[in-house]
Amino acid sequence: MTPHDREADLDAILDGMGSVLVAYSGGVDSAYLAARAHRRLGARALAVTADSESLAAAQRERAVAIAAETGFAHRVIRTRELDDPLYLRNDADRCYRCKTELFGRLLPLAASLDLAHVAYGLIVDDMADFRPGHRAAAEAGVRSPLAEAGLTKQDVRALSREMGLATWDLPASPCLSSRLPYGTPVTPEALRRVDRAEAAVAALGFREFRVRHLGERARVEIAPEELVRVADPSLRETLARLVKAAGYAEVVIDPEGYRRGRLNEALRVLPA
Repeated sequence: MTPHDREADLDAILDGMGSVLVAYSGGVDSAYLAARAHRRLGARALAVTADSESLAAAQRERAVAIAAETGFAHRVIRTRELDDPLYLRNDADRCYRCKTELFGRLLPLAASLDLAHVAYGLIVDDMADFRPGHRAAAEAGVRSPLAEAGLTKQDVRALSREMGLATWDLPASPCLSSRLPYGTPVTPEALRRVDRAEAAVAALGFREFRVRHLGERARVEIAPEELVRVADPSLRETLARLVKAAGYAEVVIDPEGYRRGRLNEALRVLPA
């Protein structure tokens, strides 16, 4: 099957759903799903962004801007995953706790608006990684139309580009809590530090990176293709200074660079 075949399957799935509330973060996958739902269902589709301390300010602003540019109906609601002590503990099920809170807010909202389904942007690629949030979706009866249609990240990027979506080439950007190693308690201050530090790194022109929060130390992981830039002593010094200004006493630039799912590599995932 071609990406267009899979997109046709997605359209058929959306048509069959009749109406839908899409959990929309402003990232590649959820933006494509929201745009496609709008194209197929019009006023019977609504995109909703969950705003909390774990959402980067730049990502929230981008989500609002893209919805306005694309023309799909959009709301921002407040979620309170940081009220959950089990979320704050930052065990391996943190994402499960987050998605449970999210879907617990979205399902009643969808019902109040007479929208038949809640959906989120899970894709086929995600099924190969540790995704406790998918368990929360399954328990809540939340649909994943992109995965149901067999769409991969490569498909979504190509099809998003054809649709003219500005998100088509965005790097992945999970929530700020993912910058804290498992077992490090999640606090509003730690999330604010990470947000400030990553905004500073982005302002230097880096596109794909993470600032890992290691207490008073920050480890900056930059995509290998961009890592060569920090060989410039002046840029390296500036980067370290700006990250320290975000609230860190020490800054380390990881020579191995960034790779997706790195924190999950420490987990031993047992078969179900």
